[in-house]
Amino acid sequence: MIDLPLIAAAVIGLGILFYVLLDGFDLGVGILFPFAPDHTARSTMMNSVAPVWDGNETWLVLGGGGLMVFFPTAYAIVLPAFYMPIMGLLFALIFRGVAFEFRHSATTSKYIWDRAFFGGSVFSALMQGMLLGGLIHGVRIENGHFAGGLFDWFTPFSVLTGIGVVCGYGLLGAAWLVLKTEHATQVWARRAAMVMGGGVLIAMGAVSILTPLLSPAIAERWFSGVNILALAPIPIFAFASAVALYWSLIAGRERLPFVFAILLFFFGFLGLGVSLWPNIVPPSLTIHAAAAPDATIIFGLVGVAITLPMILFYTWYAYSVFRGKASAHGGYGDD
Repeated sequence: MIDLPLIAAAVIGLGILFYVLLDGFDLGVGILFPFAPDHTARSTMMNSVAPVWDGNETWLVLGGGGLMVFFPTAYAIVLPAFYMPIMGLLFALIFRGVAFEFRHSATTSKYIWDRAFFGGSVFSALMQGMLLGGLIHGVRIENGHFAGGLFDWFTPFSVLTGIGVVCGYGLLGAAWLVLKTEHATQVWARRAAMVMGGGVLIAMGAVSILTPLLSPAIAERWFSGVNILALAPIPIFAFASAVALYWSLIAGRERLPFVFAILLFFFGFLGLGVSLWPNIVPPSLTIHAAAAPDATIIFGLVGVAITLPMILFYTWYAYSVFRGKASAHGGYGDD
């Protein structure tokens, strides 16, 4: 018997993971934007993500749309529970996208769009992190409906996760710039990656300690019986990825910092999945309880089977065509 809800959950998880990794680094470039050494470096930074940033956001549509189709009960609960951060995220992404075009055409007002690019990137990352923290903390559900308040998601824990995601995206952005830039900008990006990496490790450590304290079920999942040994590779590999990341930065490598930053995110994402399983909306709504009828899931999976290879192909093609170092001239930089 094929477990259709499990397959649907894997599709959504894949969409979210790809979004975090791909849109994460271009949001990270925006987070680092005002701290760049000079105007030329900022133009180079924007041009490094200009060919791919809008395509990266496709994965957000896959994750959100998949939730609505495959798990409508969860969608109906999550939307009112996180209405404020979701709307903040969307408006920030829109504002940031507008900044790309207006900065390119502006002359005297370029500084305004520099700030808009930075603000939209930071606020978007912060809202994503706070949404994650609110989800981990749990959503109050009664009779299959959201029964909490408008600001239940706003807690000290969600602020911590929000800051952690900002640092994490900053790390991905800095590692991307190490790969895509040269000379003084690349040297600055290495230093930024070390600083942001430190913030990520502090945030991941704090969240790893606090999450089991907030949820006895998660504590039991990680620390009961043989689970300690079975799940130990996840934090071990995450720590190894962090060590390898700093080694690659110090050793002057160009590609490896981005690879190890992705691995650090992957193992963090894997640990989060283990903590929340089998719930899609903690603390009590499981993927099977929230799943749509089998016929609906099959219909949605047929659509995914058609569109997902196309998305993967044009994503690969875009990155292949625009491989190599970015320049400050042309594109969204200075002509």
